[in-house]
Amino acid sequence: MLQLDDVNQFYGQSHTLWDLSIDFPQGQCTCVMGRNGVGKTTLMQCIMGLLPVRSGAMHYQGRGQRVDLARLPAERRAMLGIGYVPQGRQIFPLLTVEENLRIGLGARPDRGRQVPAFIFEQFPVLRDMLGRRGGDLSGGQQQQLAIGRALAIDPQLLILDEPTEGIQPNIVHEIGEVIRRLMQELGLTVILVEQKLPFARRVADRFVILDRGRLRAEGPMADLGEDLVRAYLTV
Repeated sequence: MLQLDDVNQFYGQSHTLWDLSIDFPQGQCTCVMGRNGVGKTTLMQCIMGLLPVRSGAMHYQGRGQRVDLARLPAERRAMLGIGYVPQGRQIFPLLTVEENLRIGLGARPDRGRQVPAFIFEQFPVLRDMLGRRGGDLSGGQQQQLAIGRALAIDPQLLILDEPTEGIQPNIVHEIGEVIRRLMQELGLTVILVEQKLPFARRVADRFVILDRGRLRAEGPMADLGEDLVRAYLTV
């Protein structure tokens, strides 16, 4: 569904992503892993168009089109079916839950004006809190809202950047169940940035390891052995 070819990114004169070539297969969950500061969030922001790439291509197949994302603005990428849940959630704290969910509806291919019912099936708590401000929700509830907001655009590719960060264990488990269920029922492709190894092993089909902006290893999750964990993931 998404193929990166020799992607390079710079912050000023600092070279942050180095010749990244990665394939994210359709219908699977690929977990992007690595220690803090190795370029995981930078890569997600490049895919979404929030940061420019210096060179390389990002070939994406979605909504019946094959395009190079590197040439498109961020708002066009959402309309092509890419949902994004950023690190730290970044919901709108002064807007209600319903208003947060409605924000992405304009990017839906059917231009629907109603929040899809399946979002409340996945996260029933959001239905009960439609009139509450986003900032009044707990951290776990805000994360569910952020995922629901991304799902409201009817995505084909869902990017989740550290969705378990600062979340209580029962919500972490629920989020994992929702990810697998959405993949099975809707055929979603998922890119997951995650540092909690047990969660990654339970949810993801494949792994990608970055170190200092370079691709160091990738493959089926079953191939993520202790040697790679010690070399690139342990602190």
